[in-house]
Amino acid sequence: MSQLKSEFLNIMQDRGFYNQCTNLEGFDEYLADCEQKGVPAVGYLGSDPTGDSLHVGHIVPLMMMRWFQKCGHKPLTLVGAATARIGDPSGKDKLRPFLDEATLARNIEGLKKSFSKFLRFGDGANDALMVDNWDWFKDVNYLEFLRDIGTCYSVNRMLTMDSVKTRLDREQPMSFLEFNYMLLQGYDFCVLMQKYGCRAQIAGSDQWGNITSGTELGRRKYNTELFGYTSPIITDSNGKKMGKSEGNAVWINEDKLSSYDYFQYFRNIGDNEVGKCLRIYTDLPMDEVRRLEALQDKEINEAKKILAFEATKICRGEAEAVNAKETAIKAFEQNQAGGELPCLEIDSGEGILNAFVNIGFCASKGEARRLIKQGGLKLNDKQITDENYCLSACDIVDGQAKIALGKKKIGIIKLR
Repeated sequence: MSQLKSEFLNIMQDRGFYNQCTNLEGFDEYLADCEQKGVPAVGYLGSDPTGDSLHVGHIVPLMMMRWFQKCGHKPLTLVGAATARIGDPSGKDKLRPFLDEATLARNIEGLKKSFSKFLRFGDGANDALMVDNWDWFKDVNYLEFLRDIGTCYSVNRMLTMDSVKTRLDREQPMSFLEFNYMLLQGYDFCVLMQKYGCRAQIAGSDQWGNITSGTELGRRKYNTELFGYTSPIITDSNGKKMGKSEGNAVWINEDKLSSYDYFQYFRNIGDNEVGKCLRIYTDLPMDEVRRLEALQDKEINEAKKILAFEATKICRGEAEAVNAKETAIKAFEQNQAGGELPCLEIDSGEGILNAFVNIGFCASKGEARRLIKQGGLKLNDKQITDENYCLSACDIVDGQAKIALGKKKIGIIKLR
């Protein structure tokens, strides 16, 4: 890669955020010119409100926008109340379920909460601004849209896009509704360009087809070059997407996941992922990142603790990060149960299998049985051998009992 001029793209390259760009040299010139003049460039990140919180997998483009703002530029966060009514086919094998108005409104509020953890919103020149594409799509005339926008798109080209091609190659049905999605996202980009001077869309690599839909529309209809910039999809050493924990999303919003569990997700990252995660999920200077990722053997655990603390501090605030760290120290280093550890209240006589399922450590009683046979479940630091065991007052010490799945999941049980 040639020498870059802009501060933002140099940071992206150094920290491992770069995947591809529609015109890297042109984007770099545009950003460098803005940085030199002290005028914020404007870029946007979109997310359809199909859920009420973002998760760790969404943090990669969010952190890109965080650095974008740190470099003096203005982030736009678009919540797609209009496009959520259709559903992005990228990476999906079937049509998304339709959402009612109340669900959409609740989800939008949840996304606002997620975005505000990473970006500074306000009225300043480079403060982030949230927009909703329903504001411009709700009054669009379908025939006018087809005439003005549809004529700029080639069906032949659309069929080559991964979001479409993958579905067709698998012989999975794709509705005409979904097929329209890239036109809508392309139109979003151009509306943001006209309303806010937005010249860039920043996202994960799975959005490449939708992004280029917008850049091509900008060139053909408005004679303006728009830029698309994507990050790689972050995976662990097994090729599994980051952000998934035993099939469950690691949620950004605290009403979906405790700060302790968020902390523990990063604390338990594989050794090979530590450097990558320090670069992407923290604000630590690169000199410190390089020092930490060079640690070996047992010392790598110190790097994991710093990673967990710094990632939690950004997402949940420093006080929550401190609490989560202290809880982990008590649970794993001082053998004390308490703090933010998962807690379950039960009646005396509750079966041990139910306890592990209800606290969320096991998906089913069958899984709990298998783990007991493998010696993976403990009660008060003693291995459980009887799957029919029932908890009683004799298990309660200082008002609580400690249950554990392996070495990484610890919870407390209290009698009602």
